[in-house]
Amino acid sequence: MAIFTHMTLGTNNLDTARKFYDAVFAPLGLKRLHDMDNLSLYGADHPEFIILKPANGEPACVGNGLTIGFVAPNHAAVKAFHAAGLAAGGTDEGAPGPRQFAPGAYAAYLRDLDGHKITAITYVE
Repeated sequence: MAIFTHMTLGTNNLDTARKFYDAVFAPLGLKRLHDMDNLSLYGADHPEFIILKPANGEPACVGNGLTIGFVAPNHAAVKAFHAAGLAAGGTDEGAPGPRQFAPGAYAAYLRDLDGHKITAITYVE
């Protein structure tokens, strides 16, 4: 059972954020499910991740220490996630490779166009 119903990240440019997340989620089997004027919903079958313009009208900002991890089906998907993110204008925060935080962990880290830190992780080769 999942422990979250969804996660949201604020953006200052919804159009570029949509393009970025469309690109990095494709290798993970996730897609944009629905758009509204101020947000987009992503997931596999139902909304689990939302990019949005903050409701209070203030600029979106990065949370220090915040990283959102997404499940990848295998090493190839982690590599494709990282490559797609860089090609879409994201920045490298950790190239694809083994991670010491858990046995068998293989991950890659990116910063999105608003500076949020995201990762794709798998335990399957």
